[in-house]
Amino acid sequence: MKNSELIQANIKNLTSLWKTAGIPFDSYVKGSDFDYCLVPNSDWPNRLWFNGEIKNEKTVRKALDIMRSTSTDLVLPVWDIDDSDGYHEQLEANGCTEQFELLGMSLELADPFEEQGRLDIQLVSSEEKAKSWAEIYPEAFGYRISPEILLKTFGDINFYLASYQGQPVGTAIQFNTANVSGIHGMGVIPEMRRRGFAGKIMKHLLNQAIETGKDYATLQASDMGKGLYVKLGFEEQFSLKHYGLESGK
Repeated sequence: MKNSELIQANIKNLTSLWKTAGIPFDSYVKGSDFDYCLVPNSDWPNRLWFNGEIKNEKTVRKALDIMRSTSTDLVLPVWDIDDSDGYHEQLEANGCTEQFELLGMSLELADPFEEQGRLDIQLVSSEEKAKSWAEIYPEAFGYRISPEILLKTFGDINFYLASYQGQPVGTAIQFNTANVSGIHGMGVIPEMRRRGFAGKIMKHLLNQAIETGKDYATLQASDMGKGLYVKLGFEEQFSLKHYGLESGK
C-alpha cells in the first residue's frame, strides 16, 4: 500500500471507530462538510471531524456553531497531511485553541511477536468486565469512556482488559477496517507503569491482527507512547492536532 493510501486508511479507521461508537446511541450525525457524534455520560468519542479539506471559513463557523450548541464539549481533530496551516489559522481566528497533539503511525504486519506470561489480557464480554474497564481507563488517560459503549458495541469494537495478579492494570481498544487493525486507548494505570505491561499488551494486539489476516496496524501516539511503538517497528505518518472552544467563545 502506498504511504498516501495508508495515511487515509489510518484516518478512515479512526473516524469509523468514532462513528461505530456513536451509532448505538443515535448520536452520530453525518453532514456534507463534517460529521460528529456525542455520547451521553462519556467523554469519548465526542468528536467533530471534517470530511476532507476545510473548504472555507463558512464551513468552520458552521462546525463551531454545532460545538457551541452542545451541552458536552466536542473535540475537533485536524490531521496534517497537506498544507494545513490555513486550517489552524481559521480555527484559532474563530475561537478555538489547540488542546493536544497525537502522531499517526503505522506498521506493516509480518511475523508474530513473541508473547510471555505474567499478564492476563482478556476481551471484554460481560457487564462486570465492562465496568472494570471503564473504571481504570480514566486513571490511564484522564477522561471517561462509558461502559455502555462497550456493551452496545460488542462484536463491532474489541475492548481488552489487562490484569496482573487478578487486578486490572491496563486497557486497549482494537477496531478493524478492511486490511487494517487500528489500536486505540492502549494504556496502563500510573502505578503499574515501567513494568513492560504496555509492550505485552501491544504484542498481544498485534498478534490478534496477524491472526485475523490484517496487513497493517495503525494508531495515534502520544509522546509517552511513541518510543514503544517505534521499538515495535511503527513509522510516523502525520500529526493529529485536537482543538476545543476557548472558554466563553
